[in-house]
Amino acid sequence: MAAPLLGALDERLGAMALVAALVVLWRGNPWPRGGKIAATAAAMALLGAVVPDQSRPATAAHPSAKDAKPAKTSPAFRPTPSASPTMPTERVRGFVGERLDTAFGRSRKSGYSVTYHDASSQGRAVTARSLWTVCFQRPEPGSTVVEKTVEFGAVRTGEPCPERDGQAVPWPKMPDVVGKTWPTARAEVVAVGVPERRVHAEAAYRNDVLPAEGEYDEWRVCRQDPAKDAELRNDTWVKLSLSSPENGCPDPDRGTAVYLPDRDGDGDPDYRDPHPGDRNRDTVFPNGRPRDTGGSSDGDSDRHGWSPCRHTRWC
Repeated sequence: MAAPLLGALDERLGAMALVAALVVLWRGNPWPRGGKIAATAAAMALLGAVVPDQSRPATAAHPSAKDAKPAKTSPAFRPTPSASPTMPTERVRGFVGERLDTAFGRSRKSGYSVTYHDASSQGRAVTARSLWTVCFQRPEPGSTVVEKTVEFGAVRTGEPCPERDGQAVPWPKMPDVVGKTWPTARAEVVAVGVPERRVHAEAAYRNDVLPAEGEYDEWRVCRQDPAKDAELRNDTWVKLSLSSPENGCPDPDRGTAVYLPDRDGDGDPDYRDPHPGDRNRDTVFPNGRPRDTGGSSDGDSDRHGWSPCRHTRWC
């Protein structure tokens, strides 16, 4: 009985059990020969009945491919890739146009390592940060950075920024205003960056004076200092020497110590002296200088007595 049971489980085990049983049956069993033959045929038939037929498809156990439904399988476990660790980033604040001490202090307060240098071609040492203005910074404003470092390029406050870091300071150039009226010349100088308070007018002749402000708008420039195309630095004063249209400009080869005609020698040019031949009457005293009332025995100053206004140019 063991052979059929083992054959139901496994064909090879059943066959081995059958062989062992037949050996025992035919060698050590006293059964008659006919009984042994009958027992052998029965055991083989029983084993063949329980062993499955490998040539037949097991349709009941395995449905056809047409009717088969895809088996439900659990999705394979795929671990979510962990994000690679990254350093925190932030955007750099812009300080261009601000004082260097402000940029330095606020950057350090935000945790930045700060360096700075002269942005001009002069390579000056940057001292007293409050006297310098930021022209350039690296990284540029708005850049995203990981390492919190920043470098500023600055110039002295009042200086124009170079076009690029390390180039010369582009100071404005003095325009050519000789021959132009005072209002026009002053406007052109102010337009290139010189403050109006630093543009000064004076008379071109040594013995001439400017009239009240607004009364010499028709006067023209005879000389200018600085000269044309000179650099106009932030501490430069511009001096324009003017002359009235009536007199014109002195010859350039005569220098700056040029006088207008003064026949009576009273210090007033003839063109504005109401009495060019009378030393006692000038623009200050058109009706004559005050009389000397000090009791001089030689008479008063208008007659024959000595007077400092008559004999000198003190008055």
